Amino acid sequence: MIVRNILSHSLKRRLIHTNSCLNQSPTIFYNLSYSELFTHESMNNEGEIMKLNNDEIYSIDTGKFTGRSPKDKWIVKNINSESEKNIWWGDVNQPLSSEIFDTLYEKAKHHFDSLDNYYVYDGYCGSNPKSQKKVRFIHELAWQQHFVKNMFIESEKQTTIENFNPDFTIMNACSIINEEWKQHNLNSEVAIAFNIEKKLGIILGTWYGGENKKGMFSLMNYWLPLNNIMSMHCSANIGEDGDTALFFGLSGTGKTTLSVDSKRQLIGDDEHGWDDDGIFNLEGGCYAKTINLSEKNEPFIYKAIRKNALLENVSQENQVPDFYNTSKTENGRVSYPIDHIDTYYQPQIGDHPKNIIFLTCDAFGVLPPLSKLNSGQAMYYFLNGYTAKVAGTERGINGVEATFSSCFGEAFLTLHPLHYAELFQKKIDKHQSNIYLVNTGWTRGSYGNGTRISIQDTRNCIHSIFSGEIESTELKEDKIFGLKFPVELSTVSKEICNPIETWDNKEEYYKTSLKLAEMFHENYKKYISPNFTDYSQYGPKIWKGGWTR
Repeated sequence: MIVRNILSHSLKRRLIHTNSCLNQSPTIFYNLSYSELFTHESMNNEGEIMKLNNDEIYSIDTGKFTGRSPKDKWIVKNINSESEKNIWWGDVNQPLSSEIFDTLYEKAKHHFDSLDNYYVYDGYCGSNPKSQKKVRFIHELAWQQHFVKNMFIESEKQTTIENFNPDFTIMNACSIINEEWKQHNLNSEVAIAFNIEKKLGIILGTWYGGENKKGMFSLMNYWLPLNNIMSMHCSANIGEDGDTALFFGLSGTGKTTLSVDSKRQLIGDDEHGWDDDGIFNLEGGCYAKTINLSEKNEPFIYKAIRKNALLENVSQENQVPDFYNTSKTENGRVSYPIDHIDTYYQPQIGDHPKNIIFLTCDAFGVLPPLSKLNSGQAMYYFLNGYTAKVAGTERGINGVEATFSSCFGEAFLTLHPLHYAELFQKKIDKHQSNIYLVNTGWTRGSYGNGTRISIQDTRNCIHSIFSGEIESTELKEDKIFGLKFPVELSTVSKEICNPIETWDNKEEYYKTSLKLAEMFHENYKKYISPNFTDYSQYGPKIWKGGWTR
């Protein structure tokens, strides 16, 4: 079988095409150029062409799956293996038997062998050669190879590719489903499964492009920390003086937007490692949300949507992308090579971070737009990984809902959160990184009554970090959360710095603050362990009779 050959050997030709009298084997298109991919996408009618920035951009629709399927992600629990011992088993990393995985693998392999053609991409995950992983993707659609070509790192040396032996292979058979999912005790006909020992992953039933990149990120979250390298769901940029900054944050907090800055160079927008040498990007591209995207508010990302970019689930008007139309999804996306950002930094490696910024979209409207954290608070807020969701962002959400995601990326953690926290603690203590909490959510009230903090106000807060202004300004401590925030900044109005001052109803502010504080308190209980420092004291202020005021 030709798929088996691809999985077990290096590919030495750009195109493999085998024929027999009785049966014609698939044509395999290997590491196509952007122009070749555009031709294949158009020829296969995989999507449509849109026009922006004087360029034609290919756009695809992933159907009912416009985001990840976390309940359908599985990892093989190989008995007595290293992964069985190390993996954080549970809702995030659901165990799968090797027998069921093999059944799914045979289903995917048979599917590819039955196709007229398919696509193979070889690339790299990790910009630091010391810990870099070679990854092979097998896709049935040209746009999927386009996506991973945008997102992963390509070799500059063809000889390297010609002798490519992957560390891991992902087979994406998106158009077939697992009809026996109930018999297999799975959650749906969709399956995203990884066998670490076999170095093989399978995607069935979902077209969403993000499953490819997040699958590999979950694997890097396994390999790197076991080698004492911190893996992080964060963006990173670097200043003129070589000072590196990290931006942690969940989807919708502004991680991608805020790391792209005219005054700094972009290292990467989503996934990074932190080793003894410093910070390094895991990817070769960016994957940005497009909702309400405008040239005025996000000029660098807007201009990055040009030839070779790939739009995903974006509506159009007369062939022009309509980023304000969310009829398809709130999670419209665009992928593009990182060099589409004019201020990107090559070689995507930076020094140990001087400043680390936790981004939270607080829809309750009670957290300051900027707070400086001590080391204990840094660990408390890192483990909680707080943000909030509002009505319309996901099914079933009608008001404001607090979301806690360990290490600002719980869905991608392969090891226990305390493993990453311990590494993070050692890193920030050793390198004396400054830690800040930045609220990109609401002010003047909660969602529905208040207003969202403007991107410009948030940028001004962040620039006060980089300029050093926050280190020389007066700080005031919040009575409930214990957060120290600047009384005044030169580029931000005095009123907005202190959230209570923006609320007309002060009693409602305290009531809402206490509600959120209790959520923090309850969520943190699961991280209290006899083998790990308890950072409860650095959370909201409580006493035996109740909350302080």
